[in-house]
Amino acid sequence: MGFSDELWTSGAGVYERVREHPFLTGLADGTLPHAAFRHFVVQDAHYLRGFARALALLGARAPGEADTVMFAQHAAGAIAAEQDMHAELADALGLTAEQAAAEPVAPTTTAYTSYLLATCHGGSFAEGLGAVLPCYWIYARVGEALLEGSSPDPLYARWIAMYGGEEFQAVVDAVLALTDRLGPALGDAERERVREHYVTTCRYEWMFWDAAWRQETWPV
Repeated sequence: MGFSDELWTSGAGVYERVREHPFLTGLADGTLPHAAFRHFVVQDAHYLRGFARALALLGARAPGEADTVMFAQHAAGAIAAEQDMHAELADALGLTAEQAAAEPVAPTTTAYTSYLLATCHGGSFAEGLGAVLPCYWIYARVGEALLEGSSPDPLYARWIAMYGGEEFQAVVDAVLALTDRLGPALGDAERERVREHYVTTCRYEWMFWDAAWRQETWPV
């Protein structure tokens, strides 16, 4: 069993909770209120800016040149997704780019991106990799699962097609291959820290969808 398999097993219970969440079941059957999806689109745009910075940090610390190039490309891709796909979704929701950018970064978004950046700054390369991995992997698994039934709402079907498609899966596979190459070289203590970061950000993935479902705002 590769290191990525160990990590997936560690977070499998969280993933099951993700799949059961009403945000995603509503996305699949088309019953998700557009107001909740609007919240998600706005916060995901904020999130991707932080995620791109975390990937750029990983690229600078990567063990090989090919890995540096990969994370640099993924960081650029995250910004492109924020500019292109989110602009398209926001337009369909009657939301301009200026309006989306002006909306406050919500508590869960702030916490999640802060955790990613702190781990990629202060931890080892492997720890940073463990922290960013759920955003790749859970989205791919969710997209793949939802793609089987698609969604009667064309807006939601567009989102599902992006993350359930082969192109995104190839991106995820490359990161998983790096994870498995890295695993055998890690000592027990570092391996455990990677696992802890991985499980923590799996939980943040659930929290991010839950925040959109609740249309979370700052309480004070």
